[in-house]
Amino acid sequence: MSAQNLLVELFVEELPPKALKKLGEAFASALAESLVAQGLAAANAAVVNFASPRRLGVHVEGVLARAADKPMSTKLMPVAVGLDANGQATPALLKRLAALGADESAAAKLRREGEGKNEALFHDSIAPGVALADGLQKAIEAAMAKLPIPKVMQYQLADGWSSVNFVRPVHGLVALHGAGVVPVSVLGLAAGRETQGHRFEARVSPVSVQSADSYAAQLRDEGAVIAGFAERRAEIVRQLQAAAAPLGLAPVEDAALLDEVAALVERPNVLIGKFDEAFLEVPQECLILTMKANQKYFPLLDAAGKLTNRFLIVSNISPADASAVIGGNERVVRPRLADAKFFFDQDRKKALDSRVLGLAKVVYHNKLGTQGERVTRVQAIARAIGQQIGGEALALKADQAALLAKADLLTDMVGEFPELQGIMGRYYAQHDGLADDIAFAIEDHYKPRFAGDELPRSDVGVCVALADKLETLVGMFGIGQIPTGDKDPFALRRHALGILRILIDKSLPLNLFELINIAFAAFPQGMLGDAHTDAETFVFDRLSGMMRDQGYSVNEVDAVISMRPVQVMLVPKQLNAVRAFAALSESESLAAANKRVGNILKKAEGEVGATADPSRFVEAAETALFAALGEIAPHAGAAFEAGDYTASLQALAALKAPVDAFFDHVMVNADDPALRANRLALLNQLHRTMNRVADLSRLAA
Repeated sequence: MSAQNLLVELFVEELPPKALKKLGEAFASALAESLVAQGLAAANAAVVNFASPRRLGVHVEGVLARAADKPMSTKLMPVAVGLDANGQATPALLKRLAALGADESAAAKLRREGEGKNEALFHDSIAPGVALADGLQKAIEAAMAKLPIPKVMQYQLADGWSSVNFVRPVHGLVALHGAGVVPVSVLGLAAGRETQGHRFEARVSPVSVQSADSYAAQLRDEGAVIAGFAERRAEIVRQLQAAAAPLGLAPVEDAALLDEVAALVERPNVLIGKFDEAFLEVPQECLILTMKANQKYFPLLDAAGKLTNRFLIVSNISPADASAVIGGNERVVRPRLADAKFFFDQDRKKALDSRVLGLAKVVYHNKLGTQGERVTRVQAIARAIGQQIGGEALALKADQAALLAKADLLTDMVGEFPELQGIMGRYYAQHDGLADDIAFAIEDHYKPRFAGDELPRSDVGVCVALADKLETLVGMFGIGQIPTGDKDPFALRRHALGILRILIDKSLPLNLFELINIAFAAFPQGMLGDAHTDAETFVFDRLSGMMRDQGYSVNEVDAVISMRPVQVMLVPKQLNAVRAFAALSESESLAAANKRVGNILKKAEGEVGATADPSRFVEAAETALFAALGEIAPHAGAAFEAGDYTASLQALAALKAPVDAFFDHVMVNADDPALRANRLALLNQLHRTMNRVADLSRLAA
């Protein structure tokens, strides 16, 4: 079968920019997967996706004009049912063959497999491979159906009667196998080879695509369009850096903004604009956000990371004289910056603490009260945490910062730009003359906001950040708002991970169970249900996932987390100890023995003694194990108390021989009740000694 490269393009009206990257990737992967499934393309075929504001496309290498024929084997029925005593086909067999499109003569060619009652009849045939036109039609329809469309649009076709649904109206379809057009159609459009280039700068209109392989080059040369999303994005990055470098400046790094701008232009042209330096009196976060969010500009920073009055514009046109484009953008950005300055000036006329009372009028949740009530709860939790890690002085500062942490929600700036909550609170607190540790705690109490985000800078910020996250987590669990599947409207997973990161990375010796109890106690009695266990389990599940993401194995993580460690800051240290223990030659045997001991103790009737009586030993192996425990347990225990978990576990290696001997020569469940009880007590001693750092039975295969 002849194989040639395939090109498919949907030419559409402007696609939603924030969804374009995913749409392009999904269209290409789904179409290629369908071709592979139908035998028209190899599983390792190179696939290139194209996505620009007005097109979705895909290039697939080595696509066959017709898929190879496939041998088919169909099990029909048992021989006893399909053939009569004379070996002739029964009516049931003939009916089954007819359903497969075979005549009576096929009965003589049937294959037998099996023996006796299990012997069955099989019909072998050849299934003709699908033609490209049919397979591609199916692939395009499947790809369009699987697109992650944010919102479907209904529009009329050219006949004025028919209506179809898609993300945006489609005006053209290109389908080329090599240089030939593949006769497929979608949404009332028949495939051809013509597409459109840039709205204003295309050298040729329409662009007649010669072959699948000339598509990208022709669009660039004749249509003034960079069709590939990644290529266009890389070109924007190159131009941004080239424009900023001569000025000794650097554009703000923002991957999401780059993706969005790459989805707004077909051929980027980066230009430099500037604004009045007087606006730099406004906090740079405000100016940067308004330029990025509203205008899609890239603000320029100096070597110290300070905002300058220059910014970069990614234009979709390249006029010989760009002054009109630059001037227009400079005029547009001025009122945006003026709004930010107005909000900043107005907000500073009112002290931050004067806004706190207004939070009592802002509903937080209909079952959890107002933001004012929430602030009171966060204060109580922050005070308790501050008392534990820094005494009364820290508790008082944490209380003050928690009181002011949500006040900026009532400012004009945060009302316009919710992304600035906390940041503006810090600026306004500094303007009011508050100490930096209070001001920065207001900003930092939202941190970490995402994976890899920085942590609060001070102990005050740590207290309020933990308190805020604990209050949210406990409150939502207490009213039954528990995340399910991929739905987590209150970002409880993020809050739990934030709590864990702070405790671990800041090495805080805080009791996780006590923290959750403190948070529950901050709520009025009767407001929440008893969700302590659910909340604790949820946090430990997040801790397990976090540790696995850091490279620890499932067994290693289970061994530590199943113990429900009180101080999570010690978990990485415990995991490293478990990993070192697992590398010992004795570990496999000891883990298996530990699992066996645990099972025996679970099945034991009545209360098991804590310590064995050596005077009751009968077997030498009992005495040997007891003696080994007497020698090894103190060393393992001392290392554990000193925080040297690796040494504590490695000390257990010497138990392998006496433990193996014990199970080889001692019957634990002896008929004599006193003897049995004493042996169970000995195993109980062994179990406690082995499982202080982690549940070693979880390492057993």
